[in-house]
Order: sequence, then C-alpha cells, then structure tokens
Amino acid sequence: MNKTDIEQALNTIRFFSADGVQLANSGHTGMPMGAAALAYTLYVRQMNHNPKNPNWINRDRFVLSGGHASMLLYTILHLTGYDISIDDLKQFRQYQSITPGHPEWGVTPGVDTSTGPLGQGFATGVGMAIAEAHLAATFNKPGFDIVNHYTYAIVTDGDMMEGISSEAASLAGTLKLGKLIYLYDSNDITIEGRTDIALTEDVAKRFEAYNWHVQTVEDGNDVEAIDKAIEAAKLDPRPSLIICKTIIGYGLPNRADTSGIHGSPAGWDELNLAKENAGIPTEPLFYITDEILAHFREQIAVGAELQKEWNELYTCYKEKYPDLAKEFERRNARILPENWDENLPVFEPDKKGLATRVASWHTIQKIADALPEVVGGSADLAPSNNTWMDAYPAFGPEQRDGRNIHYGVREIAMAAIGNGLFVHGGIRPFNATFLVFSDYLRGSLRVSALSNIANIFVLTHDSIGVGEDGPTHQPVETIMSLRLMPNLNVIRPADANETVEAWKAAIEKTDGPTALILSRQNIPTIDRQKYASAKGLHKGAYVLYKSKDGTPDLIIIAAGSEVTLALDCISALEEKGLNTRVVSMPCWELFEAQDKVYKDEILPPSVKNRISLEAGQTLGWERWVGQYGVSLGVTEFGLSAPGDIIFKEFGFTVENVISMIEKMMKKNKG
Repeated sequence: MNKTDIEQALNTIRFFSADGVQLANSGHTGMPMGAAALAYTLYVRQMNHNPKNPNWINRDRFVLSGGHASMLLYTILHLTGYDISIDDLKQFRQYQSITPGHPEWGVTPGVDTSTGPLGQGFATGVGMAIAEAHLAATFNKPGFDIVNHYTYAIVTDGDMMEGISSEAASLAGTLKLGKLIYLYDSNDITIEGRTDIALTEDVAKRFEAYNWHVQTVEDGNDVEAIDKAIEAAKLDPRPSLIICKTIIGYGLPNRADTSGIHGSPAGWDELNLAKENAGIPTEPLFYITDEILAHFREQIAVGAELQKEWNELYTCYKEKYPDLAKEFERRNARILPENWDENLPVFEPDKKGLATRVASWHTIQKIADALPEVVGGSADLAPSNNTWMDAYPAFGPEQRDGRNIHYGVREIAMAAIGNGLFVHGGIRPFNATFLVFSDYLRGSLRVSALSNIANIFVLTHDSIGVGEDGPTHQPVETIMSLRLMPNLNVIRPADANETVEAWKAAIEKTDGPTALILSRQNIPTIDRQKYASAKGLHKGAYVLYKSKDGTPDLIIIAAGSEVTLALDCISALEEKGLNTRVVSMPCWELFEAQDKVYKDEILPPSVKNRISLEAGQTLGWERWVGQYGVSLGVTEFGLSAPGDIIFKEFGFTVENVISMIEKMMKKNKG
C-alpha cells in the first residue's frame, strides 16, 4: 500500500476505536488514536497469527499491557478477521459483551491475556517468552522448529512507572529473552498531566542497563520506521524495547496531546471535526471503505497459509518423533497422564513429624518426574520454601530446557510471569515465597483468579510458628485475606499426607489458582489408620475423628498445624463424657462447593457447640462456628520468640482450648 492508503488504514483504526468509546460514553480514546500505527504494524506487517484460529499454538503472542486501550485491540482484531463483529464493537463495555472495558483472557477471541492493572501485561509477556524458549528447547529438533514465535506487547508510560515492570524487565534481560519485543507508546501523558511531573528518568538508558536492545522511533505514526525497528529487534539476542514517540488522541483538533483525553470519550463535536479534517464521513459510525477492509482481511488468507505450512511441518515431525508429538499435544491440551499421581509419597505416622513445606518438597520431586510440564521457581527462597526440583536444571540463557526458575527477589513480577507461562500453553507453573510476602504479589494473584489461570502459589512460613523472625514475618491476617478472593482455593494442610493431597488438588484444578499454605515448623504426621484418610481434603473439610456415631456434643474445627492441637484435646474432652468430633478444614472453598447434604453431615446444623482453631485472624470463622460458637486465633501482630513459646503465649494449648470450650458450653446451656 502507498502512504496515503496506509494513512487511511490508520485513520480507520483510530476512528473505529473512538466511535466505540463514544458510543459507550465510556472508555479511553487517547491511546487507541495515538498508538494505531503500532497495532497496525504488528498485526498487518509483523505478527504470525491466524484470525480464524486464535489458539494456534505457534502464533506470535500479543499483550496490550495498557489494557485501558482495549478498544484498539478489539478494533484491530475485528478488522483483521477475528470473530468480533461490528455489533460486538457497538457493545463495548456493555453487559455480557465480548468487548469488556479491559481485555479478559477467555472472553474475547484473540486476547492472549487479561490486562488492565498497569505493569501486569509487561510481566506476563515475559512469562510467555520464557514458555516459548522452554518449549522450543524441549520439543524442537533439527529442521523441525515447531515452537518458534515471538512475544510482542504495546506498553505505556504508566507501565514504565510500575515496579512490576522493572522487576520483569531486569529478569528478562538477565535471561536474554531475545524473542521478546515491546513497543513503548511514549506519549508523555498520564491522567494527572505530563509525565515529567513524576517521571524524568531516561527510560532508554534504564533498559540498556537491564541488557535490553533499545531503539527509538521519533514518529510513532511512521509504519515503515516501526516495521524497520522490529526487523532490527529480531536480529538482536536481547529482549527489545522500541520507544515510539506518539501523540495521545492523535487527530483530535482540540484534545490531542492533553491528559483530558486519556480516559474519556472525545465528544461528538470533537470527533466529527476530527473526521472531517481526515476526510472521513461522520456517518455511519465505524466507517470503512471496501478497499481498506479487504486490505485488513488479507490477514485471514495469510494466517491460514502460515498455519498450513506449520501443519505440514508438524505432520512430518509427528511421523519422525511420534512420542514427542504425543507429549506436545497432551501438554497443550492440558490433559494429565494416566496414573500421574501413583508415585506420590505416603508418609508414615510420626509424632515428631515434619514441616508441611518439607512434605511439599518430597511431593514436588515426584510431581516433577510425572509431569514434565511443571515449571516453577521461588523469589530467591527455594532452599527455605523447599521448592527446587532436584533432578532438573535451572532455566537460563544456556539451559532453555531447565525447569527451575531463579526469579530473584521479585515476588510481584514472579507471579505475573507465572500467569504468562500458563496462558501461553504447554506449561504448568508454580510460584513460591513466604506467605507474608504474598501481599506483594496479590495483584498478579488476583489476575490469576479472575482469568481462571491455574497458577499454583506455594506460600510457606504460614503463622506465628515462624517464631524468632518476629511479627514482620508472621502472617496473622494473610490467610483470611486470601480467602476473600473469588475463584482462589486456599489450602492449609494439617500434616504431610494432607500436603500430598493438597498438591493433587492444585494440579487437578485447571480453572483458577491455588494457594498452598505451608508450615515452617514440624507438624506431627497423623496416624491415618486411627484417624480418617487425608483424601478427605478434596472435599475441603472432613470428619477426622469422632468419639462415637450420632450427633456430637461438640465440634472442633481446625486447619493446618492447629489440627494436631484439636486431636490433643480429645482425651480430656472424652473424660468429661463429651461426644467430640474433630473436623479438619484445609480448604473453605472446596467445602463450600459441596452440596448441602455433605456440609450438614460434616457440620450438623443442630450442633451449637463449635470451636475453631487457627493461628491467624478469627474474622470469618463465624461462618463455620455459628452464632453460638467461639474461635481461637491471633488478632494482633505476633512476637519475636521461639515458635512454641509464641503459640503458648497466644493460648494455643490444650488447657486453654478446654477452658474456652467449657465456658462456651456453659453459656450455650444457660
């Protein structure tokens, strides 16, 4: 196309986006109009993608890190032939539309990840690039590059300010992820004004220090210059940042290059004037000529041919390497092998026991052998989290098939990178840190939950049992806060065998994340011949022990290390003639998912005398103990002392529990 035709194509993108925002009377006009050339160059000139098969495994991945510019993405997807209609664009930000306010993975064809919280997309793209490199090293053979694609993103000034982007960029440079190419929509405007009120650093020099390849395109509307820069980026072994100097709201006569156009419609008068200046009819909305539409829709044939060529290559690969092909297909279909869990450890009863973080380590070793798609890492805490897969190397520039990732002290980026590993496909990730530091990664965890991303979070050092490290490291409020998050299974196992079952539950959950809450201190391994099987964990709560059949006089509900305390109370309670039931409740979410019959069987509604035991906030336990029950927990910050002393100081003793029960029962009887 000549320069005039390209400008017409860019104006089509700009005004489609502006029309969608204006029609909704809600959204962000500025970035779509300013970054139109970036999206055009990627989707029309550079990216290998198939609009009729958005899930083609070898497609280039795209991340719109500035998710507020979602109308730009929906527009370019519609124009290039994805299953997004004009009617869908007209339903932008409306109820049950496939064009929500920010891109959501699994909702819109062609959206490769959810974005919106700035910086999340930047870090998620790093995860996609790691996945591509790992799978290529695992499956490619000479002459058969069946995994061979780039990860692109459009990132923003806001992304550059977020700390998560700095963490992710630093790691990407260290790992030399050369197939990661980001276009920086540098328009120097944020909501509050020009960026120099808060950002005066030299971003180019910063990324050069991160070991990125950095280029600058002075005119962000120059498709040829952007195209040339991308070609140069592909030749460099480092990740690439292409700084494109753009104008927010480009084409608007009065509102371009102003902060006011960041997050608002242009206004009909302003928009119509802009169209007139560009030679675009003001009616109908979403105007496009047949010639320009045909130009965009050429990507359908191009994409079909690209996938056809790949299919032919893969057919030959499958004939020559049938076992590898079978494994490749299994992983990408997210299907677990038969009997994958048959070699998971079984722990014998042991009064001394072991920490659930250690039981987790034993389990991880067996899972790693059974499930080669498992790739994981810790925020510089693997020796303490016990998350290293001993039989496998670390992922790095010279070891792309490595399965352990050294994330460094970067909890925030780590979790988003894990999300990227999962949404790419072919990888099952886990991320690990201390439970108290899950507050750092909460934004990424939230994206996992709302997007049905089955990332696994291994969160150790779960309570005041951390001991001498003191209140800064004792997460007294954290477990309860995690339980507030929809679609997140929070599992706090009671002993080693519940830990094994917790891992099984996490692996088998494919529609959202799991947080495994594990202890630092040793916990006795429960005698499962005397008490119920740990398999009850899969229903969230189960009767671990009962004095006798029938309706109990008292129910003790506990989670994690406090289950042992509950069992220790049994003999004293039975001496008092109380029919006592102990319920292990490792996962509220799994229990809540059970039917009413099961829940009433475990916690009979007629039983008023209930006590919960957990070394954390009591707020929320009233849900299970009811209005007549009581809760033993920790409602203030912890102490710096040996763990056993702290537990005693906060009342986690048999004597105190018995006393609380007696007072409760006396009150309820009265």
